[in-house]
Amino acid sequence: MDLKSLRQRGEFEWELPMADAMRVPGVIFGSRELVAAMDEKVREQVANVAGLPGIVEASYAMPDAHWGYGFPIGGIAAFDADAGGVVSAGGVGFDISCGVRTLHTGLKLADVEAHKARLADRLFARIPAGIGSTGGIRLDAAGMAAMLKGGARWAVGEGYGLDADLLRMEEFGCVAGADPGAVSEQAKKRQRDEMGTLGSGNHYLEVQVVSELLDEAAARTFGLAAGDVVVSLHCGSRGLGHQIGADFLREMVLAAPAAGLALPDRELACAPLKSSLGQRYLGAMRAAINCALANRQIITHLARQAFAEVFPGVELPLLYDVSHNTCKEEAHTVDGVRRRLFVHRKGATRAFGPGHLELPREYQHVGQPVLIGGSMGTASYVLAGAAAAGRKTGEHAFGSACHGAGRAMSRHEAARRWHGRAVVDDLAARGILIRSSSSRGVAEEAPLAYKDVTAVVDAAEQAGLACKVARLAPLVCVKG
Repeated sequence: MDLKSLRQRGEFEWELPMADAMRVPGVIFGSRELVAAMDEKVREQVANVAGLPGIVEASYAMPDAHWGYGFPIGGIAAFDADAGGVVSAGGVGFDISCGVRTLHTGLKLADVEAHKARLADRLFARIPAGIGSTGGIRLDAAGMAAMLKGGARWAVGEGYGLDADLLRMEEFGCVAGADPGAVSEQAKKRQRDEMGTLGSGNHYLEVQVVSELLDEAAARTFGLAAGDVVVSLHCGSRGLGHQIGADFLREMVLAAPAAGLALPDRELACAPLKSSLGQRYLGAMRAAINCALANRQIITHLARQAFAEVFPGVELPLLYDVSHNTCKEEAHTVDGVRRRLFVHRKGATRAFGPGHLELPREYQHVGQPVLIGGSMGTASYVLAGAAAAGRKTGEHAFGSACHGAGRAMSRHEAARRWHGRAVVDDLAARGILIRSSSSRGVAEEAPLAYKDVTAVVDAAEQAGLACKVARLAPLVCVKG
């Protein structure tokens, strides 16, 4: 990206000044090196989002931002329904409520090393992964409706986990306002056999070790110590979320002229929040959030079963679960006024700071756990949401942070450069065991296909978005 088009307002914060149809400025977080390495398309998409009706404060992009569908991946924007604001299916994405959940194991690295291969095999056998993967659950119409309304609470009620799990999730396991009736029959059909599955692409289940503590006090609050073994999983709403995205993007494009919406890019298809279409999309999107929460809950149950086969008596209590492809109605202060806003986070994580009442009580004094995923051979991180001292909003980018390293090259280019078997062998030589049904899928997710996650996390902290707590190193990775 040409830095001459930006105005630097801090070492890790860059402004794209208002021009043409922009209603608010753009703001891109990152070091000089990270921002310069971003595609020019990111700048274009940040500007396009800034021109949508009812947008508030700024169109934001995180340090891991890269070109996406409509919004950049790593993009955040908030809209005021009372000011003609819109909801954009492209601003949420196709993998609705894709997110990360991390579990404690109570084990240390020395406990796991001798049993690592067996554990990898049991996890791979228990947890379906890959394109078109199906699980052992088949939902009828009533079961589907109950799952879409109930989310992880439905899953726990069906025996997949514990009531205590619900206390450490966004929305405490179930988002209100879900409308199964707004979800197409095709979307429901695609999801009927996919509950409890990882899917493909960058989705994974990973056994990790806490390799470094970066804030010991916050780490203690989160229950983390050096040498601890944890489990992190990254997945979303599978075929249902993708179908909802496709269904409503098509409908929003067709309805835009009648709603008086001139779209700078058809991928930014949107609808007024107060319109029937906007409300139906919110209902369907919230149902997909619940689907993702239920899906991760069932996978958690399967992971617990696999661990119990290798380490009898070991429990896997939940540290936290947070999504990064959502639109949430939240209260935020803008120019000294408290407002209800619809915050789109596309490839960006909610990162509420200390004192926020929507956080679990035991975490409120340090802030929300922010879970940053790596890519097989790279580190992952646990961060804590930060209070933005001295800012008018009281929160940076509406309480948001990055969600991962962000791709440095396309999947096609990665598959051209690397062979999956070679990637698996290289990682095995480093003590990282990969289990996957797809050699090409492994090549597409090769570690060097992503940005330096440490540089991204450092930039997020320096920009005041979140604070580093712990670094996690991979031991075992189950991929689709």
